[in-house]
Amino acid sequence: MDEARETGQVEESVGVEGAQLEAALEGTEVSDDDAPRHLVVVGGGMVAQRLVEALRDRDTEGAWRVTVLAEEPRAPYDRVALTSYFSGRDPDDLALGDPELWHHPLVRLVRDDAVTHIDRESKTVTTASGRTEHYDHLVLATGSKAAVPPIDGIDLPGVFVYRTLDDVAELRGWVDGKAKELGRPVRGAVIGGGLLGLEAAGALKALGAFCTVIEFGTHLMAVQVDLGGGEALRRLINQFGVAVRTTTETKKMRSNRRGSVGRLDFADGGRLDVDVVVVAIGVRPRDELASAAGLELGARGGVVVDEACRTADPDVSAVGEVACIEGRCIGLVAPGYAMAEVTADRLLGGDAVFPGADTATKLKLAGVDVASFGDAHARTEGALELVWADPVAGIYKKLVLSDDARTLLGGVFVGDASQYAALRPMLGRDLPGDPGAFLLPPGSGSAPDIGLPDDASVCSCNNVAAGTIRAAVTEHGCTDLAAVKTCTKAGTSCGSCLPLVKKILT
Repeated sequence: MDEARETGQVEESVGVEGAQLEAALEGTEVSDDDAPRHLVVVGGGMVAQRLVEALRDRDTEGAWRVTVLAEEPRAPYDRVALTSYFSGRDPDDLALGDPELWHHPLVRLVRDDAVTHIDRESKTVTTASGRTEHYDHLVLATGSKAAVPPIDGIDLPGVFVYRTLDDVAELRGWVDGKAKELGRPVRGAVIGGGLLGLEAAGALKALGAFCTVIEFGTHLMAVQVDLGGGEALRRLINQFGVAVRTTTETKKMRSNRRGSVGRLDFADGGRLDVDVVVVAIGVRPRDELASAAGLELGARGGVVVDEACRTADPDVSAVGEVACIEGRCIGLVAPGYAMAEVTADRLLGGDAVFPGADTATKLKLAGVDVASFGDAHARTEGALELVWADPVAGIYKKLVLSDDARTLLGGVFVGDASQYAALRPMLGRDLPGDPGAFLLPPGSGSAPDIGLPDDASVCSCNNVAAGTIRAAVTEHGCTDLAAVKTCTKAGTSCGSCLPLVKKILT
């Protein structure tokens, strides 16, 4: 192991020690009372990056210096866009935010050096390289790991998870190598028909592999869409060139004569010959450090936090997928970003609270348009479901309304999600005109114009309201989309809100 990996790779920055040295050389003194407090962030993912960014934006007095201890050997990157790696994007294109953040004099990023121990009594953390950091406040942003089912043979070569850049690089190398070795298209399977599983299937297809998605439940994306939407989605996925098997349980993975995965055996007696398998059944919070440190965990894992994202220890917070907030862990980036904003505010004496989980999702798969938000399964008492479907065209659209058919409670869009961006900010608000007009098929007329109030959230990833975008135009002189994105950060993450941002701009 080389020295950089043993000691951790540290981004260049002056840091508080450098500031004290410069002050000493100038004949001044920096007392301990004047020195910034030390925030240590465990984890170097998307939510950790947002936390550092939010704190630096707010901390104009330099009250905090920040050390981020990251397990991966690279700066935080856009994990949501992993699939784009297979369409020719360079991994560096996935980098998040302004790289200058990591060269701020009060920010230090230590890469490739995982935290192995937390001592809450001494308020220190220790890393794999032996580094010890004392903290005034600790934030756990360790995220989650791929859930791996106890299937016989799951540890065979050729079986992958789909979570990090290293995971997808290894998958790509295996598929490319197998294609050359076999002289034919690789036969792939994805176990798990949820959001991540379908994106993994898209990745395999982009690599030229045949692919079958295997789902234990009754339909695809069962968390986000109902049965009707799932059936429409199945047809779209088939048209995309991916086979689907639902209500199918994988019982065993068998090796081929080369010793790698070669066949899947199902509980119903069926079989599927394969050359590569991706397991994408979900995630589990990485809460082992917290557990070892004696922090309370939720019934299904995750570090229990309150509405301020604080644990029972006032000097320890948790954000993102490792945090158990409102009784659950939330495997989406937008709620994690909200937790980061709350934590940054609290560190500076604010009183922000977690606003609740925005669980809106949009499938990022070329040619397959799927989105959902709110109470997509109409579980609210008295909820009404308004559905328009065209099975031939593969379109299914549903709005969930209050019992008086006025207030929007949720929605599902499969095959045509053109109204998603405009309707999602109206969640919990009364719709103008006839709700059914929003479900009209393309080309049959325009839906009622939605006059978004200033406090309606347009960009959930970055918590940008409609009024903020309007102010960027009227008060800050932004005249195009690029300027609005720079000024407000709207549309700079997943990008699903960009159609609405453009509409407000014009």
